Amino acid sequence: MDGTPRGTAPGRSGYLPISEHGLIGDLRSVALVGSNGTIDWYCCSAFDAPSVFASILDAERGGCFELAASVPARTKQFYFPDTNVLITRFFTEDGVGEVQDFMPITGAAEAERHRLIRRVLCVRGAIPFRARVAPRFDYGTQPHTLRMVNDVAVFESADLSLGLTSTVPLDAAGLDARADFKLSEGESAVFALDQVGEDVAPRCCPSREAEAQFSATVAYWRRWLSASKYRGRWREMVHRSALTLKLLTYAPTGAIVAAPTTSLPEQLGGERNWDYRYVWVRDAAFCVYALLRLGFTGEADAFMKFVTRHITPGDGKPSGPLQIMYGIDGRTDLPERELGHLEGHEGATPVRIGNAAADQLQLDIYGALIDSIYLYDKWAQPISSAQWDDVCALVDWVCENWDQPDEGVWETRGGRKNFLYSRLMCWVAIERAIRMATRRGLPADIVRWRGVRDTIYRRIMSHGWSERRQAFVQHEDDEVLDAAVLMMPLSKFIAPTDPKWLSTLDVLTEDLVSDSLVYRYDPRASPDGLRGDEGTFSICSFWYVEAMVHAGRVEEARLAFEKMLTYANHLGLYAEEISHTGQQQGNFPQAFTHLALISAAFNLDKALG
Repeated sequence: MDGTPRGTAPGRSGYLPISEHGLIGDLRSVALVGSNGTIDWYCCSAFDAPSVFASILDAERGGCFELAASVPARTKQFYFPDTNVLITRFFTEDGVGEVQDFMPITGAAEAERHRLIRRVLCVRGAIPFRARVAPRFDYGTQPHTLRMVNDVAVFESADLSLGLTSTVPLDAAGLDARADFKLSEGESAVFALDQVGEDVAPRCCPSREAEAQFSATVAYWRRWLSASKYRGRWREMVHRSALTLKLLTYAPTGAIVAAPTTSLPEQLGGERNWDYRYVWVRDAAFCVYALLRLGFTGEADAFMKFVTRHITPGDGKPSGPLQIMYGIDGRTDLPERELGHLEGHEGATPVRIGNAAADQLQLDIYGALIDSIYLYDKWAQPISSAQWDDVCALVDWVCENWDQPDEGVWETRGGRKNFLYSRLMCWVAIERAIRMATRRGLPADIVRWRGVRDTIYRRIMSHGWSERRQAFVQHEDDEVLDAAVLMMPLSKFIAPTDPKWLSTLDVLTEDLVSDSLVYRYDPRASPDGLRGDEGTFSICSFWYVEAMVHAGRVEEARLAFEKMLTYANHLGLYAEEISHTGQQQGNFPQAFTHLALISAAFNLDKALG
């Protein structure tokens, strides 16, 4: 997707807006590249490793890799077509240059090299460039040294060492490395940042090797994307969303992270800053659904192996046999702490790593996971007998525990409630398991399962419906609205043209929708234990599109979808939320938003014919 020429100035104390970034990665970690050419977020070796560059969270202490024209320039950023190779162009009075950023996708033998390559080219005229490489290890807490070894800058800290090679001379400037150079038309320079260690020496990256790795990386992404079966109206946006979801997968285990960043604020100056670099069962299961829809079965297979390997039913935890999130390696301990030395993006504190919500009870995850297993069994390949035993154990637990109050899908920190969405997804868990058992003739306590399923249905219809509001509501016997109920027709719980549902859709439109953008709930009407307001929730906006499609309001749905596309950044990427001024808010990019875009586009295309 081509971006428009940009001249966005950094905001408070040098921060680019969240939306002014592109993403590159190697299926183990990612880097955020600003539209000014600066890498201001990078965790070396894994998504949840301590940061090396984090100036997006603290412009002074976070560390960064600056690479840009050293004269005034307009910039334009776009992806090399059908790839995750990012190009940032600089338009100056004397010429045009570009920086090509990518991380090679390596085989198993080189999986631990973690290379980041930045190619600089002058395509017209002549342009001076400047580079500054300023790593700050372990979120800026771990000191490092810099030494020059045969023209390689080696940054060494206690736990990690990086080697920077370049085809132009590097100079040491304190603990940073710098380079000033000028390129004429047709000339290029290369910077390569590699993880090094006692047994892994720094390696050079001459132009020819960089060219070969560029071509190999382009070929990898195009080969992967060629498996897509989507041929609809919004191919560019759908494929960019698919490529983004693929970047959020962790190849060694099959894990899928919710987002590759931590503590990007849901409200500037607010406290709603969370670490999303983990595997949320719900988010990952929905990702599997979206990728299966497009024809990508490999990622679904890898995630199912992750589930089988790391998620063991029946371990007796008070939060249930499933934890709501896991580390990318399957670990269950994700202690949350605050990094008080970092000022936060544009001053939004606290900066958090880890996530205390891991211990919450969120019953909806059982429905999300079993629904994805059902679709995998139907569209990819039949699950094994051992996997079916796991499904049965999960469903039996749901049958015993579906009526507990929980923290709900939005992970509120204001106490447990009887959330309708949690009941709904418990119904989904049991209903999809019944479908699998019936279709394949698998052994199951069908009589009991059907009884509990029907009890949940009647409970939702009697206690989740507000006569006064004429709508389904957030939690039982209350009148607070919640956009999560948009999943009721999408999950096939209720007919999309049922009078009760159509009334609910109208009430939601009146109270929670603003120019096609949807708030998930009103925190003033339903306190969630946190201070401050929030923006509209982008996954809910795409759910709203789907709900209108199913309700037969196809033209309204199409307009709402087209409006949502205008809120994407210049590369087609979305964070979690959109502010009242149209700015991206929250961790970036967000898997939830992109998987919902894919599903909405698929269903809208189908309705339009």
